[in-house]
Amino acid sequence: MKIWSSEHVFGHPWETVIKAAMRKYPNPMNPSVVGVDVLERGVDGRGRLHSLRLLSTEWGLPSLVTTILGTSRTLTYIREHSVVDPLEKRMELCSSNITLTNLVSVKERLVYTPHPEHPEKTVLTQEAVITVKGISLCRYLETLMATTVSSNARKGWAAIEWIIEHSERAVS
Repeated sequence: MKIWSSEHVFGHPWETVIKAAMRKYPNPMNPSVVGVDVLERGVDGRGRLHSLRLLSTEWGLPSLVTTILGTSRTLTYIREHSVVDPLEKRMELCSSNITLTNLVSVKERLVYTPHPEHPEKTVLTQEAVITVKGISLCRYLETLMATTVSSNARKGWAAIEWIIEHSERAVS
């Protein structure tokens, strides 16, 4: 098992970042996400928005990895559940793969909150737990996948900035 974590600060208010995060896909920074389907969406009795989405991703794994995993399948699906609490100003998003779960498990958690000292900024904390099972070179693959998660996180931050920039341009 490999655990990866990170913290990123956006120079935008929480409301702005959350609107962009909810519209994150598609974007030019993450072309591997080829589809997003909203399976459920609703507001609970406390005013929190719950969303359940299915993301279709094209991993494009290196041939060495597909050989080790014993599969050539590169289209994978991810279950994503998010809760946006506008009163607490908190968005929590949890995702996990639902494809290749017999070989690999990636569970990711993202939390967006206002910066405690600078309310005009937003803090994103991210963590991922990566587990490769039942094959040789597990630790190597977990480290490789953690590097990919880290790279994708940076792309995700850039995507949110891109969405905010393009949204502001469209309004002005």
